[in-house]
Amino acid sequence: MRLVRYGNLGHEKPGLMDADGNLRDLSSLVADIDGASLDAGALARLRKLDPRALPKVEGSPRLGACIGKSSKVIGVAINYRMHGVETGSKQPTEPTLFLKAPSAICGATDDILLPPGSEKTDWEVELGVVIGTRAKNIGEAEALGHIAGYCVLDDVSERAFQLERGGQQHTKGKSADSFCPLGPWLVTRDEIPDPQTLRLWTRVNGAVMQDGATADMLFPVAKLVSYISEFMTLLPGDVIATGTPDGVGRGRNPPLYLKAGDVIELGIDGLGAQKHRVV
Repeated sequence: MRLVRYGNLGHEKPGLMDADGNLRDLSSLVADIDGASLDAGALARLRKLDPRALPKVEGSPRLGACIGKSSKVIGVAINYRMHGVETGSKQPTEPTLFLKAPSAICGATDDILLPPGSEKTDWEVELGVVIGTRAKNIGEAEALGHIAGYCVLDDVSERAFQLERGGQQHTKGKSADSFCPLGPWLVTRDEIPDPQTLRLWTRVNGAVMQDGATADMLFPVAKLVSYISEFMTLLPGDVIATGTPDGVGRGRNPPLYLKAGDVIELGIDGLGAQKHRVV
């Protein structure tokens, strides 16, 4: 299933995309696409529905973030081999974690807002992993079973805030409003049998910047879910940003950063695409 949240900011309704690409309303069945509607039982009930029996949503409403009420967004730094090479980073022996503020979450076509004082705002297309069932101290073999689904995520990063203001401050550089677009939809786990076989890409003003594959991850999705659950309880609706492939602005020579008026597009095979205006 492709689950969505549509409507004006702060007033999104739950929905799903049918096989023909029509948006169908789910608000008579679930209150939101959030932790309460993402456990295995709730998703099984939704799968039994005939989408054609659901009300069709007319027009082209805004698609909000595909998940609501996330308690946390956990980022993974330097999780692609070639991204480590382009940034001159030492290859980690364990996943390097940071947090993005949930207030950074926005929709797949919302504007990306340059924060006051921004000098080096960068793009990072990433596979977003959405937790469906509570996970604490779980093994890799069971990790994928705790995932509700996957989505496109842009780990927008202000590099000067991250690297030049008080040392390594990942959370500071990655938590501004609009710095975590999610969607356009949440694709349930059954649609993605192997999350390590996906292509990711980014274009800025039409030029290809990133073109990578999740096979290049240093720590695959199952490892990340298991590892993170050692240090914090993962709750339904939590999101893991699993790292970005090479091609970020910081890694180019000379570096290239976003400016007002730019248009950024990014996507993942099978998970849809985002498009943002930078303001």
